[in-house]
Amino acid sequence: MNRFLLTIAASAAICGSAFTTANAMDDTRQNPFLAPYGTKFDIAPYDKITYADYLPALKAGIEEQKKNVEAIVNNPEAPTFKNTIEALDHSGPILDRVCAVFMNLDESNSNAEMDAIGAEFYPLVSAHQDEISMNPALFKRVKALYDNREKAGYNKAQMRAVEQSYKSFVRNGALLSDAQKNELKTINGKLSDLYLKFNKNLLNATNAFDITVDDKAQLSGLPANVVASAAETAAKRGLEGKWVFTLHAPSRLPVLQYADNRDLREKMYKGYTTQASSGEYNNYPVIAEIVTLRGQKAKLLGFNTFADYMTDAVMAKTVDNAENLLMQIWQPAIARVKEEVAEMQQLSNKEGNTFTIQPWDYYYYAEKVRKAKYDLDEDVVSQYFHIDNVRKGIFEMARRLYGVNFTEIEAPKYDPEVTVYEVTDEKGEHVAVFMTDYFTRSSKRQGAWMTEFKGSFVPDEGEAVRPIVVNVCNFAAPTADTPSLLSIDNVETMFHEFGHGLHGMLSRAKYKSQSGTNVDRDFVELPSQIHEHWALEPELLKTYAFHYKTGEVIPDELIAKLQAASTHNQGFTTTELAGAALLDLQWGKLTGSENIDIEAFEQEVAKKLNMPKEVQYRYRSPYFKHVFGSDGYAAGYYTYLWAEVLDTDGFELFKEKGIFDPATAKAFKENILEMGGSEDPMELYVKFRGKKPTPEALLRNRGLINEPDKDLHINNIEGK
Repeated sequence: MNRFLLTIAASAAICGSAFTTANAMDDTRQNPFLAPYGTKFDIAPYDKITYADYLPALKAGIEEQKKNVEAIVNNPEAPTFKNTIEALDHSGPILDRVCAVFMNLDESNSNAEMDAIGAEFYPLVSAHQDEISMNPALFKRVKALYDNREKAGYNKAQMRAVEQSYKSFVRNGALLSDAQKNELKTINGKLSDLYLKFNKNLLNATNAFDITVDDKAQLSGLPANVVASAAETAAKRGLEGKWVFTLHAPSRLPVLQYADNRDLREKMYKGYTTQASSGEYNNYPVIAEIVTLRGQKAKLLGFNTFADYMTDAVMAKTVDNAENLLMQIWQPAIARVKEEVAEMQQLSNKEGNTFTIQPWDYYYYAEKVRKAKYDLDEDVVSQYFHIDNVRKGIFEMARRLYGVNFTEIEAPKYDPEVTVYEVTDEKGEHVAVFMTDYFTRSSKRQGAWMTEFKGSFVPDEGEAVRPIVVNVCNFAAPTADTPSLLSIDNVETMFHEFGHGLHGMLSRAKYKSQSGTNVDRDFVELPSQIHEHWALEPELLKTYAFHYKTGEVIPDELIAKLQAASTHNQGFTTTELAGAALLDLQWGKLTGSENIDIEAFEQEVAKKLNMPKEVQYRYRSPYFKHVFGSDGYAAGYYTYLWAEVLDTDGFELFKEKGIFDPATAKAFKENILEMGGSEDPMELYVKFRGKKPTPEALLRNRGLINEPDKDLHINNIEGK
């Protein structure tokens, strides 16, 4: 979605709770979206919103923005930054409000009512987006500013806003003929429908699969809290005395990692890797249509492929730059996989097994090797990571780095499981509202994300508008007998999403379109990924990692084991991630005219990469939501590794100066977190770090190279 249309956060949208139905409507009541909420901190009054409010508010918002755009276009004054770019930034307040709530709620509490609304909602938004981005009179004003930008005396933020606005119009068809514009509108409308269909198929396919176990012996090896959760799931389905496992991560991953029963692991693995690939919820035909339409769209806009179109607008600039980075990481990663598999096979043989390690054995034997090499038991480790304590840890990190504090408050919630905090600075002044929604539910899509219900900006007059930021995850909820204890991966996920949250909360960018996470896609993961590094730093660990029963602080011996094991299994982790990123780019490089067999295409890419047979892509195509659920990360999944080059290089400065060094934290806050997208991202990074990065820090952090490695040829990543 264009930033000048909607300033909803780029990471994803969240969602929520039980609203009243249309039958509860009163003819005299005011639609909550049609005026400012009037609540403290401008939090949406979720308890007053009904399903029947969305579409009328959307249509009213579209009409409001159309009138405001008309006013911009018909302004007799010559175009200026204020009467064109800035006016466009603020042209859709009703639209901002209703889209922020609906798109968020549609992601975490999907149901039949939301599906029905979405079928009309998203096409209307897509068509309206096209109408504005292809408005010739509006583009004429933007082009006038762009053509005269060197003489206008703009500051850096204004210059970037003008240039990006012009480029956005061009990328959305402003230079096309009327016939071509109509063709593009048709394509965009079809893609919008297909993204919706892909996501619903995936959610339904995920929920349709489960494994019911009726023999307790088959649960050997599984942690007690996982068994308890499976029993509770079974009981809710009327299957008392049995255990039900699902494809949701808190259920799926422990089975793959700990279940001694190999058949159970294989069922779970195959259930996951074949989801949405056959039957009623088959995404293969959806993907084929998406690829074809994307190829047509790219060609219409003057690009050879969709990957060229997508990389042109971000730091990487070209597909070659993205692929070159990935291949510098790929070769060391697959070399390490061979070593990891050899260790696993040796251990399996020693146990008396005669089978060859298969993909469904990888997590299980990786965990066994870790225990053998590092005497590290994940089940024991998780007992020091009660979710409430980890939450205190992320807040303590933010306080020590950036001087902000979090206080739980009573406020409207979109779901009972949400917790709301006011964020204040060292002077006690309001900074942001922060919400957390951590536990899995069947109506919530898989994964973890950050988004905003309201972005920040600084008006010319009056006080700065501060944001409302949300972190959404899918952690296992506490049961009657066990609390929510997090694995190390879960802990890092919480720190990751909180890093995105800090990017939104601490933004001081003046313009809405540049605030918070409104940055180049391959820069947006820097704040999230760099904050993962603090999770296991002893100086912070000892402030939040306490045994959930005894209250004992995590012992030094266990910290040493965690650090020693930090690069364990990184061949696998890096290979599945880089493999998915390379697969994504290969999809993007198709012209759209090919007749593609999706499974054969995936296998062909894997063969060309010499991908180890024991490793699968992190996401196979039918459930690769990043790529086919929207165009946000399409031909852009590489950005996680691109940003990791930045974050590992940047964290080395913190390690050198001290992980809570005030000057380094201040430089990161002022140049990265506060600036948002108001300046060129590589320039901002160099201001913070003092130099451009290379992938060497990433490879070093993942344990994929030995130092010094004189045979390794590392290049700077190239940004625009």
